[in-house]
Amino acid sequence: MTTRLSTKGQLIIPKEIRERHGWEPGVELEIEDRGDHIEVRLSGEDFPETTLDELIGCTGYAGPAHTVEEMNAAIAEAAREQR
Repeated sequence: MTTRLSTKGQLIIPKEIRERHGWEPGVELEIEDRGDHIEVRLSGEDFPETTLDELIGCTGYAGPAHTVEEMNAAIAEAAREQR
């Protein structure tokens, strides 16, 4: 989906997306600058900070360990496939 920024800096969120999320006029949204993109989310929906110790073992992966480079390559490949 594509939308356009108005001369006043306003962004129109397409109706299909607003309905899917239940966003009505007046809803407060947070916008976070992520460098190469922005995130828009319902205000007050922050995720709690999580430590690595809390995450270890949660995926159930039992295969061999992979390097960061191997994981980055797999992520890049999956992103290319989704385009």
